[in-house]
Amino acid sequence: MQKSVWRKIGLAALVLVLFVSAACAAGVNNDWGGAKAKYVFMFIGDGMGLQQIIAADVYRSSIEAAGPVPALKKMEISSFPVQGMVTTYSSNSFITDSAPAATTLASGYKTDNGVIGMDPSKTKKLTTVAQMARDKGMKVGVLTSVSLNHATPASFYASQPSRNDYYEIGEQLVGSNFDYFAGGGIHQHTGKDKDRKDLYEVAKEKGYQVLRTREEILAAKPGTKIIAVNPVLDGSNAMPYDMDRTEKELSLAEFTRKGIELLDNPNGFFMMVEGGKIDWACHANDAATVICDIFAFNDAVKEAIAFAEKHPDETLIVVVGDHETGGMSIGFAGTQYETFFEKIAHQKESYESFDKKIAEFRKGEEKTFEKMMPMIADSFGLRAATADERKALEEKAKAGDDAARIALSMTLSDLEVEELRAAFEKSMLEKKERPKDEATFLLYGGYDPLSVKITHILNRKAGIGWTSYAHTGAPVALFATGLGSELYAGYYDNTDVAWKTMSILGVR
Repeated sequence: MQKSVWRKIGLAALVLVLFVSAACAAGVNNDWGGAKAKYVFMFIGDGMGLQQIIAADVYRSSIEAAGPVPALKKMEISSFPVQGMVTTYSSNSFITDSAPAATTLASGYKTDNGVIGMDPSKTKKLTTVAQMARDKGMKVGVLTSVSLNHATPASFYASQPSRNDYYEIGEQLVGSNFDYFAGGGIHQHTGKDKDRKDLYEVAKEKGYQVLRTREEILAAKPGTKIIAVNPVLDGSNAMPYDMDRTEKELSLAEFTRKGIELLDNPNGFFMMVEGGKIDWACHANDAATVICDIFAFNDAVKEAIAFAEKHPDETLIVVVGDHETGGMSIGFAGTQYETFFEKIAHQKESYESFDKKIAEFRKGEEKTFEKMMPMIADSFGLRAATADERKALEEKAKAGDDAARIALSMTLSDLEVEELRAAFEKSMLEKKERPKDEATFLLYGGYDPLSVKITHILNRKAGIGWTSYAHTGAPVALFATGLGSELYAGYYDNTDVAWKTMSILGVR
């Protein structure tokens, strides 16, 4: 009874906040009275809060540091002249998921968690800025590092009650008449049970070229609709993390550059580019992989900047996060007022890549922690040392030996070794045999215990903390440059991002 009362009070409070926010939004300037943009880029960093952006800036600054006094070296996106802060809550939660967050950025309307391109009742379809641009005669591109029918890209062309309706969303993808889809593949393209018509074949029937090799994609010419799929995909039909990318694959920047070439035309274009795996790496609390994917995302933005320099009076570029993931912090209790972000440069592969090594190791006969430690050292730079070895390193470091100082900074404490050993023992169990209690979840979040413990320890040594394996309700940063960009300055709701973009495009 008491729970029911509190639930009702909570819902009433949420409704009040939504009402007040809507009232406040009425005072936000969403109308652009100037010339309309011919070329519009919307870059969405999934899970990318302000702290993720600053982390990337701090990392680069740490690597390039020339002296003891820190100087922040900003990426292109964080150097844009117009900056804003955006609230992200959905219609039924202060902590949004990607489906309503992207739906709002695309349409200007809020919806419930899990819903794609529809109102909370799941009865009304919403029209997106991408669809409006298409109907205006502009070409449209949707690019992402995750699957093409994942929540964020889907929100620009689909209307579906659940983000998990991958096949139905894929059907709407091939029926969208958009000109360029690129990055990941179509997830569950033959249905959840693999018993439905292949959506790639349906796409070809509707006039799309489906390109799957680096050579095919780079050789593509304007004039036909294209679905360009990265040559290497993971089990979710997403591109690998940029840290793990091989030469035969394309970067997000290359897909963006190709998209500009294919979409450029006298009527202009709208292009949405998502850095989708920033979010996935944040869920796993893997800072090095997050930062690497943010750099890849920033490189894609640089392609738009290069294009805008040729069309300065016709181009708008907007960069925004859909929500923050992981509760990332710049600073950790153990590092006090200092950061040591250069330490994460020792990481050579993502947690996802290392997970595969752990899985192979688990199949072996000699499954000992001591046997695993060299692999951890090789991939993450973390090393165990005896008391004598530690003392020798300390003496060399005091004498000015820089190599010894670095080695000492990456040496595991006794506590850290025990943390890793405990995680290793759980990782050697099959998933179904691992503990599922609350304490275990708080430690590892459902990820491979050893991988997540390694990244936690490395991140702590660098001065990076995490509070969650999920999303948070923190506002996100928005950066804009080009025609009409001044409209995005200030602090407002994510609904206003869509209205501002529509106004500058001239489709409202």
